Amino acid sequence: MNNIVMLIVLLPFILIQFVSLYFLFEKAGEKGWKALIPFYNTFVMVKISGRPTWWFYVILFVPVIGLLFQIGLAIDFIKSFGQNKARHILYLMVFGTIYMPYLAFSKNIKYVGPAAQLPKEERSSVTEWGEAILFAVVAATLIRWIFMEAFVIPTPSMENSLLMGDYLFVSKFHYGARTPKTPLQVPLTHRNIWLTDLPSYTEAIQLPQFRLPGFSSVKNNDVVVFNWPADSDYPTDLKTNYIKRCQAIGGDTLQVINKQVYINGKPAYNPTEMEFNYKIYTQDEFPKRVFRKYKIPNFRDNNGDFVKYFNEVDSGKLGYVIDLSKSKLERMTNDKVADSIKIINFATDVPEMQLFPYNKKSRSWDIDNYGPIWVPKAGATIKLDSNNVSTYLTTIQNYEGWETVEAKGDRLIIDGNEVKEYTFRQDYYFMMGDNRHNSSDSRFWGFVPADHIVGKAFMIWLSTDSEGGWSDKIRWNRLFTIIK
Repeated sequence: MNNIVMLIVLLPFILIQFVSLYFLFEKAGEKGWKALIPFYNTFVMVKISGRPTWWFYVILFVPVIGLLFQIGLAIDFIKSFGQNKARHILYLMVFGTIYMPYLAFSKNIKYVGPAAQLPKEERSSVTEWGEAILFAVVAATLIRWIFMEAFVIPTPSMENSLLMGDYLFVSKFHYGARTPKTPLQVPLTHRNIWLTDLPSYTEAIQLPQFRLPGFSSVKNNDVVVFNWPADSDYPTDLKTNYIKRCQAIGGDTLQVINKQVYINGKPAYNPTEMEFNYKIYTQDEFPKRVFRKYKIPNFRDNNGDFVKYFNEVDSGKLGYVIDLSKSKLERMTNDKVADSIKIINFATDVPEMQLFPYNKKSRSWDIDNYGPIWVPKAGATIKLDSNNVSTYLTTIQNYEGWETVEAKGDRLIIDGNEVKEYTFRQDYYFMMGDNRHNSSDSRFWGFVPADHIVGKAFMIWLSTDSEGGWSDKIRWNRLFTIIK
């Protein structure tokens, strides 16, 4: 349904561009009908601009690089009509939907010849640098929006699958890029101007958001970057970016039993380097070399001191809480680096915590024993009994786009009307970190709506270790590895 709405909204703009090209082709001596044929019109634009034919094939078949050539072709195309100033390029990039019709229907705009063959004008170095910077900013903005975006792992919630200091490429074309909701924003920023706390955007204009076609959908076990739903102070596209593993998709029923996740009654995939919290008992403090040997990065508090979890008076033992994967646990146990190592059981070792969906049923859950809970799916209908109202109230209130949603006892009131059943408008996902005891995820703040999905994490292009020395600051074995 969203794709149909998106097509209806965009169709007038698409038609305007085709009509504009029709008359611009006529001005350039080409038959106007050629502008109405997708792909072939790009071939003709290459010809009009005086660029070699191979440009067309790069634009058509080479990802990312082709986009850069497409931007260059658009600039050359308007230059062929005498629009060769830096301000003209800015008009094209910012006001393209109205600038192209202006060129097409203005009697003063004439075709002056292929841009690639026009004599070079004398330009100052400032002008040339300005155009180069403008082109680079526009190209980077489009690549970041449509194809991929860089992302850094700031917390240990995905360890050891992803480490703090990993720099990722996040694919936008897997699930399809979202159209901007907040268009008035400084390019290449998220919420603030670089190195300041100054906002980089204004909410003066908020657009409806749609998703462009992708070649995949979010699947179980995908590592996904998304906007944190609970970040309610910002528009959807400017909420804090989180990265987690998708445990359940719309229509799935998720349950955690004694730390094992089950999806629709079957054990879910366990990441190889999944971690849990362990109590490490020792008579003495661990030296730094022990932590470095076993590559345990989060062993310091904010003051840089070793974190002692407890000092058990009866046993006289010191203890640490450390996140360990199965392989690290086996190594430390075999090497006998501690008196004993005991996994933390949240059902008995940790006081009661507030878990989503914050109702009577969830108060008996803990992060090791959670659910069952059904994940909403677009088009699926549920009956609104007392359990479903309390479970899905906040989801319907916050993400389904209604003016007012409130619960009166066991009844759900939407825009002033009581409803007995509810059909969800979009898909939702249940996200969890691979560091299962050290992750703020859907167990705490709920489902991730489809319109909050940013992209799929697919490659580590750089990895740095804050605890490493000059010789091992970069984790060379992680460079350009595919994320699984």
